[in-house]
Amino acid sequence: MAQPRLATPADAAEISRLRSENILSEPLDTLWLDRCTDQLAVRLVPGGDARAYVIDAPDGRLASCALGLVHAVLPAPKYPQGLAVRIHAVATDPDHRRRGHAKAALTALLDHLEADGVTLYELYASEGSAPLYEGLGFGSDPALMRMTRFPAPLDGRTP
Repeated sequence: MAQPRLATPADAAEISRLRSENILSEPLDTLWLDRCTDQLAVRLVPGGDARAYVIDAPDGRLASCALGLVHAVLPAPKYPQGLAVRIHAVATDPDHRRRGHAKAALTALLDHLEADGVTLYELYASEGSAPLYEGLGFGSDPALMRMTRFPAPLDGRTP
């Protein structure tokens, strides 16, 4: 099996593609893919808030990726460094599934984040991906809630 490697800004387009094609309910159009790629590339630089591990496919694309976005929280005994991560994307191209790529990339990412002092890990799991995450130590939290809010448009029209 191919070994995961730390992603660089040059991997941003492929990570964005994998997320768009394999995670989102509707794939992103070119404009949104470009926006995601540009933002992710800046965040994947050393010292940035994005960390990702990827597995290369033989065709030069990525076979799989695991992406986390690190953010600060107030320190507490369970997160003394005040660092948390939201696992934003774990995706494998359909032609490369069932080979352990997602688990390998995510395990490498979790190990890297632990070495960085992150102790709080959060993610949203689909029904199909939950066994992978549970096998790595994630547990369900019935108290976790989610909401999306958009600012009201200035002209009174809905977006």
